[in-house]
Amino acid sequence: METKGPSKERKAVRDIALMGAMLALLFAGKRALDMLPNVELVTLFFMLFARHFGKKTYPVCLGFTALEALLFGLQVWVVMYLYMWPLLVTLVLILNRKEIPLWGYSILSALFGLFFGAFCAIPYLFIGGFSMALAWWISGIPYDLVHCVANLVIALVLFPPLDKALFRIRETLELG
Repeated sequence: METKGPSKERKAVRDIALMGAMLALLFAGKRALDMLPNVELVTLFFMLFARHFGKKTYPVCLGFTALEALLFGLQVWVVMYLYMWPLLVTLVLILNRKEIPLWGYSILSALFGLFFGAFCAIPYLFIGGFSMALAWWISGIPYDLVHCVANLVIALVLFPPLDKALFRIRETLELG
């Protein structure tokens, strides 16, 4: 009996290679803009990957966090990354069902940057209580504003062409 399309084993290998490529892009994109505080490509890449590769992006979130922890050591931000990136992926997966316009992803990217500090204050609720979490969040608001504007500009400029490129890649790999 002849089957159409790639075998299960071939799909598994392809998925592993795809996740490795996503992880490499995330890591390289993060390093490329490290010198600019709160200006990053990670949000854009996670949004694009979630939009095009769906739930396969979740393990990449964990891999990215693990690589960052290996490079910079275990700190409180590791806990934050463990829920922030999957949260973004989940939001994109929800929005994909609504078929929002491409500029809608730019708005999501901006809002994610704006509220990044507020969501990242959550571990401090458990470390030092509400006052510590609030103080940590408020002290970071200027950085959140930079994060918001940078994410908006990056997504407005790069999301449309990268979205088209990933659509073509998906078609080529027979993922779509």
